[in-house]
Amino acid sequence: MTLTKTQYESLSRDWFDAWNSHDPRAIASLYADDVVFTSPFIAKMELSDDGTITGIEAFFNYLQKALPRVPNLKFEPVANCLGVNGNTLVYRNQSSHIVTEIQTHTADGLIQSADVAYSIAPIRRNTHGSR
Repeated sequence: MTLTKTQYESLSRDWFDAWNSHDPRAIASLYADDVVFTSPFIAKMELSDDGTITGIEAFFNYLQKALPRVPNLKFEPVANCLGVNGNTLVYRNQSSHIVTEIQTHTADGLIQSADVAYSIAPIRRNTHGSR
């Protein structure tokens, strides 16, 4: 089953609200029990050599360890890009890095897989003009 544009928009709002709440239970509630989550931050925290964790328990453990390390965590939406098999959230984090999370979903809208990537260096904000 393919989700509709409206469903992806709603899921995106829920995702940003959950992460910006810093509540591990709210965040984990958006992901499937057998989620596959990949992020350079997982490798940096030495939770997995390849940066991938599998299953909601491992993901919840990651959240409990990661969230306190970034008390000022804030994700600012830039774009929600729709693809054939899912979507990609593009956002700016609290350090002004551009981040992407490529997501696939279950039929009921839970995140089945997520692959996170970070910009190499913070992107300077343009404060003059509209470009």
